[in-house]
Amino acid sequence: MIATVVNCLAVVFGAVLGLAFHHKISDGMKTLVFTGAGIVSLMLGMKMAFESSRIVYLALALIAGGFAGEALDIEGAILRLGEFLNRRVARRAAPAAAAEPGASPHEFAYGFLNASVIFCVGAMALIGSFKAGVEGDYELILTKSVLDGFMAMILAAAMGVGVAFSALAVLAYQGTLTLLARFLQPYASPLVLAELTGLGGCLVVMIGINLLGLSKLKTANFLPGLLIIVILLAIETVLPAGWHM
Repeated sequence: MIATVVNCLAVVFGAVLGLAFHHKISDGMKTLVFTGAGIVSLMLGMKMAFESSRIVYLALALIAGGFAGEALDIEGAILRLGEFLNRRVARRAAPAAAAEPGASPHEFAYGFLNASVIFCVGAMALIGSFKAGVEGDYELILTKSVLDGFMAMILAAAMGVGVAFSALAVLAYQGTLTLLARFLQPYASPLVLAELTGLGGCLVVMIGINLLGLSKLKTANFLPGLLIIVILLAIETVLPAGWHM
């Protein structure tokens, strides 16, 4: 858990640095920051997506996961959590808020949502948590911490203080994986990790599209696809070789 705590602190520290610029840049400059963050997200997402070698599974998981997420309104639930956190922070900082308005609930929630997805869906989070939990090897998570810190700085400059609270999602996700690593590791084959990374890359591409203002995709509603692609890979193991896709 030590490495995960360091990762969370890196996210918070990077976000604090980004927030130093968030309220001081013009709308035009903020658009430039959004554009930069969007391009970086697209590049990162495409790099991750190309890890997939089961394109049919990827398509099925993404579409079926989207249907499931839409029915469950996962994005709405995460946004409501972000808005709840924003209200709690606003109450505690009421005197300061009277002097200087903070983030709107909408801005806070979307910063929390987008940063949480970016920091949690990659292979480094999965493999690093397993290595930390099973081998006591923190190198990969510490490397991820540095990268997340820089990304948090960019995202916070664009989307505000909600990005800092994504550290809670990192703590919950990576902490759980680390604690359960000895049980889960036998099921985390290179193929499973590659396909999870590929689908996670698609989610990061969606975030990039949103940041660039090209569309308004409900990224979190596709999260069930991560579970669906694992199920498809499990089914594949009992199918004849010719049925593999």
